[in-house]
Amino acid sequence: MKTVYDYQRRERLGMPEAIFCEGKDVDSLDRIIEELADSPDHPVLFTRLQQSQFNQLTPALAALLDYDSLSATGVLHGALPQRPGKVAVVTAGTSDLRVALEATRTLGFMGVDYTLVSDVGVAGIWRLLERVEDIKHHDVIIVAAGMDAALPTVMAGLVGKCVIGVPTSVGYGVAAGGQTALNAMLASCGQGVLVTNIDNGFGAACAAVRILNAFNPVSAI
Repeated sequence: MKTVYDYQRRERLGMPEAIFCEGKDVDSLDRIIEELADSPDHPVLFTRLQQSQFNQLTPALAALLDYDSLSATGVLHGALPQRPGKVAVVTAGTSDLRVALEATRTLGFMGVDYTLVSDVGVAGIWRLLERVEDIKHHDVIIVAAGMDAALPTVMAGLVGKCVIGVPTSVGYGVAAGGQTALNAMLASCGQGVLVTNIDNGFGAACAAVRILNAFNPVSAI
């Protein structure tokens, strides 16, 4: 059965449709890759592509993907052209890296320059203070944090750029798989902090692209 891929989305939004792989059987993924392989002018990002799924793909099709197991992402036909703007992706701890790397892989695929700043959570806030001047020079700041998720609020109090919080499913017991982090970010006293769904590094990166598009319209990309 042929997939219905949105080939016009890049023209409308400045970013193409992504393929969400979680829950898809390997035969379906094979068919999707085989179809999209015939469209080299349409770069495609595959998200939530687990190593076990990738290992079961038809070898010739798997070889077409630039696959990264840490972020669980695959790229077909390379990245989009470089676009103006720069995004900082900041993590509270190294346990949040999986989500942050999904964001950086998405940004790189979208042609966005980014800087990854890892392990600068509030429990060791001096590490953040040592990097904050560099972070200030970015247009958008994505902050991935679990547990009490205080980092986006602190960031919003230090930097006047748009802060996008990504709650992660990191933490013991009452962290509740990211629910506590989500509620903490939604209840932030930081003015104008935006919040994505739990573990949604992809969504945060796409939100950053939309913000950048506001200053550099899609028609100019």
